[in-house]
Amino acid sequence: MAFHGRPALRDLFDESPTPHIAHPPRTHHRDFYVATDGSYRASGGGLGAVIETRDGTVVARLAHADTPPDNNVAEVRALHLGLDVLAARAPPEASVGVLVDHDTLASSLNAAVLARRHPDRRPPHPVDVPAASANHWRGIRARLTGFGDVRAARIDSRENPAHPLANTPDQYEHLRRESPRCVRPTPVEPPSRGYLPPSRADRNASD
Repeated sequence: MAFHGRPALRDLFDESPTPHIAHPPRTHHRDFYVATDGSYRASGGGLGAVIETRDGTVVARLAHADTPPDNNVAEVRALHLGLDVLAARAPPEASVGVLVDHDTLASSLNAAVLARRHPDRRPPHPVDVPAASANHWRGIRARLTGFGDVRAARIDSRENPAHPLANTPDQYEHLRRESPRCVRPTPVEPPSRGYLPPSRADRNASD
């Protein structure tokens, strides 16, 4: 459950597991958060994304109709869209928290992040990406190089703010008339000496 008065995406990220990557207290200091979702229906699907800064400023909300071959491909396409838009508006080396409601995608993204730090560039865990989204996955990996740090959290689809954007893109036509904003989050204030921000284990405490 999100804490009252704190930015929604930061809340969700702080309260969610990040597969294969430890979630130390400093991860509360992401510069940007991006939540994405993809939907598939025989009649057509959609891609949705919501991007916020750490202090809750909305950078962009995206809702696009799409025709993916299945839901797994839709999820990858939505993530690619969200990272593309964020990359065009975030300062170099920004830290990013990604929120998706797809276990395999969250695990694969974190494995790709860890592979960047490995001497032979091999992921420590298997990466499972649909063959039909191979080009989008290459685009996602390319985007990772432009950010300072990225990690993905797995959230429940019922809490994903990108879910309605992806499932009913026709109801969000007005978002196409909104220009995504170029913003910088407020500077991070270092914690007092000897104290760290609360960890996920202290989720009932405020920071």
